[in-house]
Amino acid sequence: MYAFDYQKPSDVDSAVAALKSEGAQPLSGGQTLIPTLKMRLNMPEVLVDLSGIESMKGISRDGDTIHVGAATTHGAIAKSADIQSAIPGLAHQASRIGDPAVRNRGTIGGAIANNDPAACYPSACMALNATIVTNTRELSAANFFLGMYTTALEEDEIVTAVKFPVPSGSSYQKFDQPASRFPLVGVFVAKTAEGVRVAVTGAGSDGVFRHEGLEQALSGSFSADAVGGVTVSSDGLMKDLHGTPEYRANLIKVLTKRAVQEIG
Repeated sequence: MYAFDYQKPSDVDSAVAALKSEGAQPLSGGQTLIPTLKMRLNMPEVLVDLSGIESMKGISRDGDTIHVGAATTHGAIAKSADIQSAIPGLAHQASRIGDPAVRNRGTIGGAIANNDPAACYPSACMALNATIVTNTRELSAANFFLGMYTTALEEDEIVTAVKFPVPSGSSYQKFDQPASRFPLVGVFVAKTAEGVRVAVTGAGSDGVFRHEGLEQALSGSFSADAVGGVTVSSDGLMKDLHGTPEYRANLIKVLTKRAVQEIG
């Protein structure tokens, strides 16, 4: 590690003001940032710890919308009775992130702001048509996630909450790489009044994406057989030591079928 200033504001306005300092960077759960600090891949002059902002924590339901504070941990999301009953796919997704230590420290806001191409939450946000709330505006998930490690966040802008519409059915299926516990492929399927939405993480070379072919097929017939009739192209999918693009394309279909069967 190296020398830096540390601030822990208690409200959003104070955090935003602190982030205006030269070389300042926000710290949420720290599951990505702290390792990069240790390796000196990231060297901010000021760390602004968001964990002291109580208004950014907690889960509540307002009609057909689940409101999740950005500083809410994965563990709290996994255990939330409101989320388990309204969006079981999201609760299951949170329960599969990392290990207990990661789930008790990592936060949803930090995860989506980082937008790792194999992160789990972006798929839930895209499939559920979530709204990302910041200190200055609200953005649809489609307009928030712009590419690998890239979001629409501007300087001095922080994620304060995520609002999830409640679907009629949801499921998240993940084929994880056992060492990292990140998904080689993760698929989130949501049944909504507007049709079925299918979002994929861990596979796209540019990050999370929705699969139009699977959505059209499942909106017409919500069945595993409908998935079987869709061709999932390997174009644009990641290739690494864990799997080829063709392997990931096959996993997308397999996991989508499992999600459909779970929703029923």
